[in-house]
Amino acid sequence: MGNTGGHRLGLGQGTALLVGAMLGPGVLALPHLASAAAGPASIVAWAALLALSVPVALTFAALGARHPDGGGVATFAARAFGPRTAMAAGYCFYAVVPVGTLAGAMIGGDYVAAATGLGRPAAAGTTLALLLAAFASNLGGLRLSGRVQLVLVAALAAVLVLAVVLAGPHVRAGNFTPFAPHGPLGVAHAAGVLFFAFAGWEAASHLSADFADPRRLLPRATLLTLATVGALYLALAVTVTGVLGDRAASSPVPLTLLLADGMGAGAARPVTAVLACLLSFVAMNTYIAGGARLGAALARDGALPAWLARGAAPGEVPRRSLAVLAVPSGVLTAVVLAGGFGLDPLMRVTAACLAAVTLIGTASAVRLLRGRGRTLARVATAFTAAVLLSCGPYLVIPAVFMAIPARGLAWRLGPRPGLCERESLRDL
Repeated sequence: MGNTGGHRLGLGQGTALLVGAMLGPGVLALPHLASAAAGPASIVAWAALLALSVPVALTFAALGARHPDGGGVATFAARAFGPRTAMAAGYCFYAVVPVGTLAGAMIGGDYVAAATGLGRPAAAGTTLALLLAAFASNLGGLRLSGRVQLVLVAALAAVLVLAVVLAGPHVRAGNFTPFAPHGPLGVAHAAGVLFFAFAGWEAASHLSADFADPRRLLPRATLLTLATVGALYLALAVTVTGVLGDRAASSPVPLTLLLADGMGAGAARPVTAVLACLLSFVAMNTYIAGGARLGAALARDGALPAWLARGAAPGEVPRRSLAVLAVPSGVLTAVVLAGGFGLDPLMRVTAACLAAVTLIGTASAVRLLRGRGRTLARVATAFTAAVLLSCGPYLVIPAVFMAIPARGLAWRLGPRPGLCERESLRDL
């Protein structure tokens, strides 16, 4: 496998990467979408989704601590169900990384365009700059991307806390009534939208082997991430509702309005633009890091061409896999920007694929874990299955990716003792 003495993640950098996977640019738009669906009762949906995400997070932490590997969910699926399921999960996640990272970059670009008033040129330029920065950060390995992430996540959390503190005095009790104008169904619709804010654990699972001590540090980093993200999300949900009232449901940029109430409209726009870029970058950074490690692990295990396996060992930099991800990312970016396509299909395709991969991961945990861990995994599997069904016709996309290994279309470029062979084939 080569040298394994590369940089390993400590608690701070590891937590920052996990927070980056969870606290993405969706937080800029989701308060508006949730308020439009449920009114002030969207706070209930935020709290419910946070509670339901705990079993998912703890399940992936337990799997990563026991089976640390750059293959992430593909590794867990290989041990639980065999190589074809592992390939299905691996292909699905690897293929959707360019789609999801482009969507994140476009959200940042749209906010910068709105803040500067420069329109599509500013949006396109920011999108390209964010993509280049995220790939460049990962080209330097986790030593660079982990440190960058730690600084940015700290700055991001500080800005969000500042927004809540400055706007807090403007909270009005009357903005919480009527509390549930659309009834329980509205809360359910808001919960479906808000799932986008709580996806990300499947991406973080690919970084498990890069922790200096996965069994000890990964669960701690997961708990710190849950506490950080949960506190920020709930504080924002309450503040946005209490300060903006009906404006939270009618404005697509509620955080800009929130900051405007606290610091003035002139300062709010540039701050929101910077915030959007930070949120986009930290999420893209984690997904690219996880995707690059997955590609190298799949090649190591015989599911992709062997030359892609360099950098698969913990602490190494999978530059070839990173380059392979960069090519479709560039092509997709050119097509989307030139064609003027919107964010909606990109986000829905990404959500469907990530929900499918998460379901495979939690189902694998039901077979691999014991005791309390298995109970948590069953709850996580039921929750994820319900979310997956809400993806509707977009389920065709992950189904196509998962049909590839089902038809036996794997790369067979010579016998290699990959994970699928070492751990699962003997059990088939």
